[in-house]
Amino acid sequence: MANTIKPILCVVTSHPIRGDSGEPTGFAMVELTHPLEAFDKAGIPYEIASIRGGHPPIDFFDLSDAANAHYWKDKDFRSALADSLILRDLDPSCYSAVFFAGGHGTMWDFADSEVVQKVIREIWEAGGIVSAVCHGPAALVNATLSDGSYLVAGKKLAAFTDEEEAEVRYTEVVPYLLATTLKQRGALHQAAPNWSENVVTDGRLITGQNPASAHGVGQALVEQLTTKS
Repeated sequence: MANTIKPILCVVTSHPIRGDSGEPTGFAMVELTHPLEAFDKAGIPYEIASIRGGHPPIDFFDLSDAANAHYWKDKDFRSALADSLILRDLDPSCYSAVFFAGGHGTMWDFADSEVVQKVIREIWEAGGIVSAVCHGPAALVNATLSDGSYLVAGKKLAAFTDEEEAEVRYTEVVPYLLATTLKQRGALHQAAPNWSENVVTDGRLITGQNPASAHGVGQALVEQLTTKS
């Protein structure tokens, strides 16, 4: 039963500026709201956390998107977002899965966060699910297991591609190219044409390429959790 499943920990970035460009950034709203739709439909609880807590910066969101509009009007969601939990204060054993939303801000605070790495390692090694979409897989760049190996080594995954980064003209702004760096860690990166939905599941690792993949990642996470339960 869904109501016996431990909550999903949804993590967003706290980083507000896109490198040296001075442009504002943060997390992509659609990459949070679309998975939340799937979680809510299944009756699976979730909590929203960020690196620093409090109201996280928003990269882009469009109120013509039905999911964005629905959640933006929801007082409980707005309150949970405004008071996002501080990641380091949380006990990973309380969660069935962790989900990392994207947005360019993740490229500056996910990869080198020891707390992010700890959360991923503990949830994974306890048999939980690790998931991410678009730039959210930045959380996986330096995530290692207790034996020191990279979590992504030898695993199929999807992430924002170098070609998509070039199309939005941020290749020279981001501190590293996400797909290239994940491949350097041993990941078997599965790319689809720019902006097309692409969700890759490899065991308990569930990842998506871009905003169009956000709902699919959420749905895949729900299906795996409800099958396990």
